[in-house]
Amino acid sequence: MTLMLKRRAVLGALALPALTGAAFTGQARAEAISRPARLIVGFPPGGSSDIVARLYAEKLRGLYAPTVIVDGRVGAAGRIAVEAVKAAEPDGTVFLQTPASMLTLQPHVFPREVRYDALTDLIPVSTVCSFPFALAVPANHPAKTLAELVTWMKAQRGEVPFASPAAGSAPHFLGVSFGKTIGVPVTHVPYRGAVPAVQDLIGGRLPIFVGVLGDVSPQHGTGARMLAVSSPQRNPRYPDVPTFLELGYPALSKDEWFGVLLPANTPAPIVNGLHAAIVQASRMPDLVAALDRLEFLPTVSASPAAFRDLIARERAEYGPIVRDSGFQPEN
Repeated sequence: MTLMLKRRAVLGALALPALTGAAFTGQARAEAISRPARLIVGFPPGGSSDIVARLYAEKLRGLYAPTVIVDGRVGAAGRIAVEAVKAAEPDGTVFLQTPASMLTLQPHVFPREVRYDALTDLIPVSTVCSFPFALAVPANHPAKTLAELVTWMKAQRGEVPFASPAAGSAPHFLGVSFGKTIGVPVTHVPYRGAVPAVQDLIGGRLPIFVGVLGDVSPQHGTGARMLAVSSPQRNPRYPDVPTFLELGYPALSKDEWFGVLLPANTPAPIVNGLHAAIVQASRMPDLVAALDRLEFLPTVSASPAAFRDLIARERAEYGPIVRDSGFQPEN
């Protein structure tokens, strides 16, 4: 099943009555706010960010607010949505769901364009899910393991090309970090999305692809071969694919996540109420199953303070990685 078909399956499931969710929302619990709320996302309908937002919006209805609708503010690579929440009233009726890179990576990649600070203009509430990256090669590549790929890369003359879904993306810098870790110069080949990159990978026009696991996993064992994943543990669906961590590359063990944030100055009871509602929603079996179909995990922060620390730590880690790569926005 391709990732697009998986997403369609999840969207189809959203149209079904959420019996499990109803059972949970029937539990006695006061809503954090009494007015309808809007969950802002910065990416188009049908994409993973929009799907995850709709899954949680349905479950947060009655837990956090009487109703929660998803409001797409698409544009500027997701930055318009962040800026909209930054400017919103701090009353809990508007909150944001965004990928990690918008908060931790883009401030370094696009310093002139990013006009927000996640730690001062917003209040981090919690992560809502996480998902790993994968490094893959064509199925007919001579390297059958990551160790063999390293040997192959070191034997090449000049820089070794690798592809990612976009310039300045997290997979871009994961590939750069991999090359630096093994001491091999690499050249980044940016694409406009994962689909054309994976197509060129399975067609043998690219030797290496680094991207979201779910974008390449449907081709694993047929047109492509995943050699490593960035999650802390092996994926149960692909037990033959080791992790970077177990292969001796702890610096490459990094998951991407989606997180929820509120405008700065939102009262603490609302912040804590939204966090508690997210925790409860993340335990609902049908939501867990829907995320699993996307090959995502329902990952929730222990507290808003813990999520704030995560953003601060990852943002600091990306600084030297981007600087040492020599990346320029026009690349």
